[in-house]
Amino acid sequence: MTEQQGTSRRRFLGGAAAAGVGLAAGVGVAAGYGLRSANEPEQATADPYQASTDPDARANAVVPFYGAQQAGVTTTQQERLMFAALDVTTTDVEQLQRMLGRWAAIAARLTAGKQVSDSPVRDEQPPFDTGESMDLGPHSLTITVGFGPSLFDDRFGLTSKMPAELAPFGTIPGDAVMKPALSDGDLCIQACADDPQVVFHAVRNLVRAARGTAVLKWSQLGFGRASATGAGQTTPRNLMGFKDGTRNIHADDTVALQEQVWVPGSPESWMANGTYLVARKIRMEIESWDTDPLTDQERIFARNKVTGAPITGGDEFSPVDYAKTDDAGDLVVDINAHIRLSSPEQNGGIKLLRRGYNYTDGQDPDTGKLAAGLFFIAFQRDPHAQFKVLQTRLGKSDLLNEYIAHIGGGLWACPPGVSGPGDWFGKTLFSG
Repeated sequence: MTEQQGTSRRRFLGGAAAAGVGLAAGVGVAAGYGLRSANEPEQATADPYQASTDPDARANAVVPFYGAQQAGVTTTQQERLMFAALDVTTTDVEQLQRMLGRWAAIAARLTAGKQVSDSPVRDEQPPFDTGESMDLGPHSLTITVGFGPSLFDDRFGLTSKMPAELAPFGTIPGDAVMKPALSDGDLCIQACADDPQVVFHAVRNLVRAARGTAVLKWSQLGFGRASATGAGQTTPRNLMGFKDGTRNIHADDTVALQEQVWVPGSPESWMANGTYLVARKIRMEIESWDTDPLTDQERIFARNKVTGAPITGGDEFSPVDYAKTDDAGDLVVDINAHIRLSSPEQNGGIKLLRRGYNYTDGQDPDTGKLAAGLFFIAFQRDPHAQFKVLQTRLGKSDLLNEYIAHIGGGLWACPPGVSGPGDWFGKTLFSG
C-alpha cells in the first residue's frame, strides 16, 4: 500500500481531516466523505407517504429532512425501523461536533434517496457508501438523532446544559430486569422507512461515519408498526393480536403536539422545538399468552380483540365507560386493566406520541422460545411527568405484566431539526 493510499484510508475511517476548517460556521464538516453543498434537499410534500398503493410512488417518497423539528416524530409512521444506541469514545469535543456534522450531511442525502457521496472513488479506496440501497429509493426514510444523559458528563463541558427532563429515571416499576447491554447510550439513531434494507443501510453508514468517535452499543430492528401517527392511518396490531395505539396522538392534532410532545422555549434554548424519546424493548411471553383464553385476553386489555372496541361497548374509538358495572355489580373494566391504567382520563390527561414496532430476534437460545415482542418508542415534552408517571402505574399492577418484561431501552433528548446545509444535530447545544 502506498503512503497516498494509506492516508486516504485513514482519512476515511477516522473522519474528515479537513473537517475542522470553518467548523464554527458549519462549513467543511463533511469534507472527508466528499459531501458538498449538493445536499440541498430535493424534497416534496411534508407527508408524501399517505399509504400509496403505487410501488414506485412508495419507493420514491421523500420526507423532508430539513426543518424546525426533526422528522421521524410526527411523520406518518413507516413500516420498518432500525434503532441504534452508540457510546462516544473520543474526549475531543470538536471531533464529536465534526461527527454530528457528518451525520447531518449524510442524513440529508440518504433521506433524499442519494448515496452517502457522489464524489468519485479511486479503485484502491473503499467506496464512500456501502451500496446496498442503490436503486431502492428513499421509501420515506427519516433519521432522528438523540442525546443520552451520559453525554452530559465532564468529557465535553456539557454538564451544566443537561435539562432536568433528561435526568435518569432510576429503577421504576417494571424495569427490574433491564439488561445494561441493551440499555442507554450517549447517542441514539432512529431510522424509519418502508423498506428494511433502507433503514439498515442508513444506520450502517452513520455508524461507519462515526468510526474513531463513537461505537455501536446495541441496536434493534423492528417491523409491522405498532402504532399510528398519521391522520387516517389504520390502527395496527401488536404480536398479541390486539390493536395497539388506538388513542395515540396524531400529526394533525396540533394542540396535543404542543402540549404533550414539543419542548417550548425561546429559539436560543438548545431543546426548543425538540422532544424526548423513551424506548423500551418489551419481551412478550408469547407461548404463555397463546394458551390464555380469549375472555381473559380481552379482560387484560379491556378491548375486543377483533374490533378493538372497548368491552364497555361501541366501536374502536368509542369512549370507555370506566364506571360501568356488570349484573353482579363488578366493574366491567378491571381496576388493573391495561386500558384503565394507561388512559389519559385516569392519569390527569397525560398522553404520549407512540411510535413503536414489533420485533423478533428469532429463538431464545436459553429457553427455546420465540424471542419477540414490542420495541416501544414514545415522544414527549417531559418524560418524568409523562412516561415515568404512566410506567410507574403500569409497572405496579397492570394485568399485562404476567406476559411481558422490559429488558432494554433508554432515554434521549432529541434536539430541534437541522435548518439547512451547514447546520447539524444539536449545534446550539455546543455554542456559547
